[in-house]
Amino acid sequence: MATFQLKKRLKAQANRLPRTGKNGVQLLLIQSVDHLGKQGEVVTVKRGYATNYLLPQGLATMASDHHKRMVEKHKAKLQEIQNQRLAGLRKLAEQLNKQSITIEANANDEGHLYGSVGAGEIVKALKQHDITITPDQVRLKGPLKELGLYTVQIHLSQDIEGELKVWVVPTVSDNAEKKPAAAAPSAPAEEAKKK
Repeated sequence: MATFQLKKRLKAQANRLPRTGKNGVQLLLIQSVDHLGKQGEVVTVKRGYATNYLLPQGLATMASDHHKRMVEKHKAKLQEIQNQRLAGLRKLAEQLNKQSITIEANANDEGHLYGSVGAGEIVKALKQHDITITPDQVRLKGPLKELGLYTVQIHLSQDIEGELKVWVVPTVSDNAEKKPAAAAPSAPAEEAKKK
């Protein structure tokens, strides 16, 4: 029932969107959006992108005269908030540049992994060091499939990126040490079998 009401409200809101050209609508960005614009800018996007992503996520609002005046009025405060956010992201980038993480993975004798190491494993390893990022911020050129040292790009914002050193090492297990001892039968057991 709640989803029906949400859809109805979004549809009503979509009908009120100011249109430009064929299918475009003008929106005022509440937050900076990669590849679209920065906070406080008026952008023209396709109607579906506005109704399905930007508006429900709270990233944009309708570009009415009232909203534009409010943005102009609070531009200094918004700029201060943005500067604080960017300073925090720069500090996080510096912390990532100094950080090195180790991820254990199953590998054969030649150093090839049986699986691969992806963004999810890197995020989990960073959480153990009290650094929180999302998997979509990790920029891999492909999954890590061999043992070794990798430099991974971490995309924090439009202008800020960090580099993280990732060591992929073989998993050390206790079963590998116990197997050789269990595989070699003891001498008294062999003598008992012969008799």
